Amino acid sequence: MRFTRWRGFAVLLVAFALVVAACGGDDGADTGTPDQPGEVLKVAFVHVGPVADKGWSWAHDQGAQFLKAQLGDAVDITTLEIIPEGSDSQRVFEDLAAAGNKLIFGTSFGYMDPMLAAAENFPDTVFMHATGFKTSEGMGNYFGAAEEARYLSGMAAGAATETNLIGYVAAFPIPEVLRGINAFTLGALEVNPGVEVQVVWTSTWFDPPKEGTAAESLLDAGADVIAMHQDSAAPGQAAEAAGAKWVGYNTDMSEFAPTAWLTAAIWDWGPIYLETAQQVIAGTWESEAFYGNMAGGMVALAPFGESVEQATRDLILERQAQIIDGSFSIFPDPIMNQDGESQPLGDIFGMDFFVQGVIGSPTG
Repeated sequence: MRFTRWRGFAVLLVAFALVVAACGGDDGADTGTPDQPGEVLKVAFVHVGPVADKGWSWAHDQGAQFLKAQLGDAVDITTLEIIPEGSDSQRVFEDLAAAGNKLIFGTSFGYMDPMLAAAENFPDTVFMHATGFKTSEGMGNYFGAAEEARYLSGMAAGAATETNLIGYVAAFPIPEVLRGINAFTLGALEVNPGVEVQVVWTSTWFDPPKEGTAAESLLDAGADVIAMHQDSAAPGQAAEAAGAKWVGYNTDMSEFAPTAWLTAAIWDWGPIYLETAQQVIAGTWESEAFYGNMAGGMVALAPFGESVEQATRDLILERQAQIIDGSFSIFPDPIMNQDGESQPLGDIFGMDFFVQGVIGSPTG
């Protein structure tokens, strides 16, 4: 899931201008509903951050590029960046639908209700919302089990720490983020029972200066490994400068801090984008809630950094195989919470607690 974050109204005006610029031209191609052979499917992607972030939005944009590479001239893609979440985004979705886009992807949690409303107003358009939990006849949602790869990256972090304190730069206290922190911590504890994970909340998704400062505060507190749920590489760059280690997220960001790099949970959005577009073209699309995983390839573990020892790599890869074949569950039930009390696991999509070993408040 992604959490609502607001930007200035001026950004929305820019976004509207981008919609007009991207969709208002006429290149002579037939861009109507792809009900007849040879017609072009107009597809739009709406991102909450810049696609150059090399993180969340960049990963989705890579998926869009995969879609274009596979279908070529059969699709016409519009990409909008830095679109504020919340009710004002409904107008952006509706402008895109009115401009002839028959498939629209919204890639952040706060687009859920605005997109749902737009879907009601444009029943001939397919809307797909990333990370949410609501669907309608014209809107599906999609996400994946990043917690599986988070667990494995936690194993790498637990093996790397010498101080037994791992710092975690976290975005917002929502189930998606809590689920990831808990999975990461359980993975670290598997290889190092004495480890603790200290969480600092930034209330940001992409704010490199703030996220870098948060990482520095954790390093100053004694952490020698930094993990994150952010869209920038700033926490890793802080770790690199301090001679510490780093677990990233979303993509392989090793280029930004190669010495610090351990690994990361990463995404491959291309196949779901291709499959959805093919269904729309064929007229077979139906609304659903899709949740991918490592077995299906939507979630993966990034390549290891050079400092990850071979014994650790072998252990992680063995556990990865067990996650993929279903013989290992990353969350036990019952589960031990932060206070050392055993409790039922419950619905992981509504997770609102920290597991034992995490330092910090799960409410922010």
